[in-house]
Amino acid sequence: MGSRGSPLALRQTETAISLLGERGVETELLIVKTKGDHVLDLPLHRVSGRGLFVREIDDLMLAGEIDVAVHSMKDLPSKRPKSLVIAAVLPRDSPFDVLVSDDGVSLEDLERGAVVGTCSMRRASQLRRARPDLVIESLRGNLETRLRKLGEGKYRAIVLAEAGIERMGYRPRYSVLDPERFVPSANQGAIAVVATRGRAEEIVREIDHLSTRLEAECERVILEAIGGSCVVPMAAFARLKGDELRVLAEVLSLDGSRFVRVDGRVPAEDHLNGAKKLSRELVAKGGRSLAEEAVREVETV
Repeated sequence: MGSRGSPLALRQTETAISLLGERGVETELLIVKTKGDHVLDLPLHRVSGRGLFVREIDDLMLAGEIDVAVHSMKDLPSKRPKSLVIAAVLPRDSPFDVLVSDDGVSLEDLERGAVVGTCSMRRASQLRRARPDLVIESLRGNLETRLRKLGEGKYRAIVLAEAGIERMGYRPRYSVLDPERFVPSANQGAIAVVATRGRAEEIVREIDHLSTRLEAECERVILEAIGGSCVVPMAAFARLKGDELRVLAEVLSLDGSRFVRVDGRVPAEDHLNGAKKLSRELVAKGGRSLAEEAVREVETV
């Protein structure tokens, strides 16, 4: 089993190892250093985009050196090698974003001109839409590094995924951002277990969590339709309730002043076609145009 070496990545991998172990499957862990782990002085969108933390692990799987790999599902590109399959999606943790600060201040009570750190183009655009007076600055590094930089006073507050904080058992002070205004990234809070096709895939299928898979697949359909990369401020969030999923998705301009959104319900039994219909609606409203605009703007910086 392959994994990045960050504490959060290893914690996620330990979860998969434990679930497989309960079924009598023994694993050997191989830690892989990815390009995203090496290059820490540039924003993510300047370092070859989505897949930054995945590509080297994929290559080892394709070479037959790794059978299974564990990833934060939102790091997985929508286009994947045909011989690799998302064999399991683990039960979803919190999909929400949180505003972390020394005093747990809410976004509404944050003082004008405050410096807020994030490495996400989506979060930056959503922050600018909600609070155009704030100063948004890039924040790279693993979870521990980001929290340390906050503690050093380099930022008034930072935005993180609540799932990572909870998985690590950390207890910083924070306020949860409203998911209606801060629609989460596609697959946020979900862990993907990728396997090579065949025997490894069959074994890993045993730990798949169906409801999380349905949500994640809806979100990935929309991501692929828009052409989402790490430079595109877009969000997609599906939540299963009963026999249908509510799907909320949006694409924003980099400055947050413009956005398009869809909000619909799709039947669980035909979730992929339902998600495709919503993605076409998002494209028709101008979602792909906004995404292409963001790519052009970033490339000229």
